[in-house]
Amino acid sequence: MAKKVLVISTSIRANSNSELLANAFADGARESGNEVKIISLKDKTIGFCKGCLACQKLGRCVINDDANEITEKLLNAEVVVWATPVYYYEMSGQMKTVIDRANSLYPRDYQFRDVYLLTTAAEDEEYVDEGACKGLQGWIDCFEKARFAGKVFAGGYDKPNSIEGSAKLKEAYEMGKAIQ
Repeated sequence: MAKKVLVISTSIRANSNSELLANAFADGARESGNEVKIISLKDKTIGFCKGCLACQKLGRCVINDDANEITEKLLNAEVVVWATPVYYYEMSGQMKTVIDRANSLYPRDYQFRDVYLLTTAAEDEEYVDEGACKGLQGWIDCFEKARFAGKVFAGGYDKPNSIEGSAKLKEAYEMGKAIQ
C-alpha cells in the first residue's frame, strides 16, 4: 500500500549535495508507488520559535509564515525524510528551526511513523553526522509512535553537485525504494 512520504530538503544552497540525496530518495520512493512530496526550504520564510507554547492550544504556530504549511504536511505524512548538510558536526540551522516550529504536532494526531535522515558534509569521518542524528533522535523521542528508520551519510562533498555519480545517491535511492 502506498505511503505518503514527505522529504524536507533543508539546504538553501543551489545544487546542494543534500538536495541531490533528497531527490534520489524521493525517486526511489516514487518508483515503489508511494506518494512523494518534496519541500525545499530555499524559498521559504521561517522565523524562530518564540517559546510561547500557544501552538499547543491552537494547533498551529502564532507566527504566520511558511512553517505552518510545512507542519501541516508533516502532520499528514506517514514517512518523513530530513535532508541536511552537516555544519559544525550538527544539522543545519534551517532544519533545527523547522523542527522547533513543528512543536504544534506534539499533542496532535500525527501520522508519521518512520523518520529518515540524509546528510552530507565536507568531512568524511564516520562520526561526522552523529550530532545531526542525535538532534533528530531527540525530536523523534517526543513522538512515541515514530521511530528512526534509517540514514545515509555522504561525507567528503564540499562543493555544489560534487556528489554527482556517488554511490551514496544509489544508497539513498534504494532506501527510498524500500518504503512500502
